[in-house]
Amino acid sequence: MGVPRAAVQAGPTTAGAVLDVVIPVHNEETDLGPCVRRLHAHLSEHFPYPFQITIADNASVDGTLAVAEALAAELPGVGVRHLDAKGRGRALSAAWSASSAPVLAYMDVDLSTDLAALLPLVAPLISGHSDLAIGTRLARTSRVVRGAKREVISRAYNLLLRGALAARFSDAQCGFKAIRADVAGGLLPLVRDTGWFFDTELLVLAQRAGLRIHEVPVDWVDDPDSRVDIVATALADLRGMGRLGRALLTGALPLTELRAQVGRAPLAVQVGRAPLAVPPAQVPVGLPRQLVRFAAVGVASTLAYLLLFVATRGALGAQPANLLALLVTAVANTAANRRLTFGITGRRHAGRHHAQGLLAFALGLALTSGSLAVLHTVAVPTRPVELAVLVAANLAATVLRFVLLRLGMHHRRS
Repeated sequence: MGVPRAAVQAGPTTAGAVLDVVIPVHNEETDLGPCVRRLHAHLSEHFPYPFQITIADNASVDGTLAVAEALAAELPGVGVRHLDAKGRGRALSAAWSASSAPVLAYMDVDLSTDLAALLPLVAPLISGHSDLAIGTRLARTSRVVRGAKREVISRAYNLLLRGALAARFSDAQCGFKAIRADVAGGLLPLVRDTGWFFDTELLVLAQRAGLRIHEVPVDWVDDPDSRVDIVATALADLRGMGRLGRALLTGALPLTELRAQVGRAPLAVQVGRAPLAVPPAQVPVGLPRQLVRFAAVGVASTLAYLLLFVATRGALGAQPANLLALLVTAVANTAANRRLTFGITGRRHAGRHHAQGLLAFALGLALTSGSLAVLHTVAVPTRPVELAVLVAANLAATVLRFVLLRLGMHHRRS
């Protein structure tokens, strides 16, 4: 596991920049000059550390590159990088990877976000308190001016992220973010998207690596001249979510290695004079989140169980159909809970975990088979009554399953 972050060491006489603010642009010859001059003036007056501004021109075909080069000649601390291919993610990855500043940030050229939020954004990264920082337009204290269409799309997208990828950050798309360079060095090689989904993918990987993401409520005014194709961007984001979700489910991403490389060290518990790097045993780790995910897996498993039972009931009879449906879904349920609920990847302890799952299966079989036996003893039930009794028995088995799996798994997370 990684070590606690050190504060960035910098003072008034430090020659190197502490902060590098990247402005990714494509065909922005009109807005680029006012944006960079305003940002440069703000940083010169209000930012207490050396800084630089990098204009990342990605494949502009108008006069953007010439304007950028003129600004670099005019203003100290302004540089230019030119890429021959489009893509905001590509531009940010290239500029951040080449920067020598310990803290990296970016903002959109329209400066929709109030610059007063810039120092609160990067201060926790400079101090070592946090690893990434994002501006959020969805906090209660944020002040936002934008149309209803964009508001609905933004909230729906972030809600979808929470459901599909278990995202815990509030605003993935706000063009106002910062990251520590040491953290970026570990994350950027794993981020595949080169367009608008770049931000989301970076944040999801950071969250899965156990990094601390700081959120800053911002004042934000929508740019009426925005040329973002909302439909195309939304479709690309959905494809990115599908790709990233598959990678997370199949274990294709080296999350264990990533956590070891850039993750934070566990909390130290003071025992006498010697700190122990373990969390307090009396505090359950992630219990509310585990309950939500376990419930979601349980609902899916129950539906699959009922479908299998109904499909095989006529050919096999009630008890054999119950055995088959319960066995198949129990194995799948253990595998899904192992990865999604308790965050365990890899094969270590997999045999033990599935043995615990089979124990839960045996208890579930006893409950459901016993319920069916009692039901058929007292009456000849209709199919809806039979299914209702099985659902009730499965709910009881689910509670036992969670207790058994949590006892066996939550102290053995990868």
